[in-house]
Amino acid sequence: MRILVSGAGIAGLAAGINLGATGNDVTIVERANHLRVNGSPIDVRGDALDVARSMGVLGQVHARRVTMTERSQFIDAHGTVVAELPVSEINDSEHDIEIPREDLAHILHEALIPTTPLVFGESIAELHDDGAGVDVTFASGRQDRFDLVIGADGMHSLTRRLTFGPESDYLKHLGFYVALTDLPAARQNGDRTSPFLNWPGHMIGIARYNDTALGVLSFRSDWIDYDYHDLDAQKQILLDAFAGHDEWRVPEILDAVRNDPELYFDSVSQIHMSTWHRGRVVLVGDAAHCTSNLSGRGASLAITGTWLLAQALHNHPADLEAAFEEYENNQRPYVTRAQDSVGPGGDLIMPATQEALDARNERLRAMTRG
Repeated sequence: MRILVSGAGIAGLAAGINLGATGNDVTIVERANHLRVNGSPIDVRGDALDVARSMGVLGQVHARRVTMTERSQFIDAHGTVVAELPVSEINDSEHDIEIPREDLAHILHEALIPTTPLVFGESIAELHDDGAGVDVTFASGRQDRFDLVIGADGMHSLTRRLTFGPESDYLKHLGFYVALTDLPAARQNGDRTSPFLNWPGHMIGIARYNDTALGVLSFRSDWIDYDYHDLDAQKQILLDAFAGHDEWRVPEILDAVRNDPELYFDSVSQIHMSTWHRGRVVLVGDAAHCTSNLSGRGASLAITGTWLLAQALHNHPADLEAAFEEYENNQRPYVTRAQDSVGPGGDLIMPATQEALDARNERLRAMTRG
């Protein structure tokens, strides 16, 4: 089949590999003019490790693993460690692999077979599914026809909006916002720890891995209406949320926010859908079932989901409906588990009250002593 994949994140790249490996003619388009790799390290867990082995990339994933989260510490306003985060609080098993997002993206990009083109600076503008194929008009004005279109374009998926309707019909806000900013000065001192400062409903800190340091900011909030393409609006929301605090390295991190041209800022939300396909359009990864960063399972779901979709299409080459049903039935349990797992995550990293914050620290200290 001729297949168009929209989005070249982890899900889109994995879709290109897995669908190409089963004999399809795959094209990937990416709205940005480069691989979008900003973000903190991500986890590859469970069955996604076996799929990565089948994709021929597990060895490279192992070779580039990091231990940023394992070195995370909670500190007080003076920078003194008050609690450490036991590995048992964050990993499903000792086999989980934490890897920089950019490393996993480059590994998958390199694994795309030569006949799988990746077109940067291009995106879908219009879709018309006539039952026998999908006519696509691109933002550039170019037009083409495909047997299948796969939306792998993230939580704010345009493919989903064009096919299923507005994002608000499927988004569930979990009550948090998160931001990441480049922190060049924090790379200089050779420190390998990742310290995080809390006050009720807020967390701010430094995530270090390899030669990278990121400022991490997160806070509790009801839904905020803003244009997620408006960088200045995002910065102002952050500066307002953390205003009035000059302890530890908070001013330094806020200065980085002000000056970062590629600041990442978004709500901590999930996408819930009763079905991930309509006609000849199907969704994968966060476009279909974003679990939020609190689950630590988004990358794994992208890898397993695209592999399951490729296998289902291979098993039912003449029956798309049967293929989609098989894909959804096999992927849905992974998604349900991941989305259900986020409950304690916000309370662990960002307790809402001082009482809850003190109790969190004491519990973690007791675990470390034990």
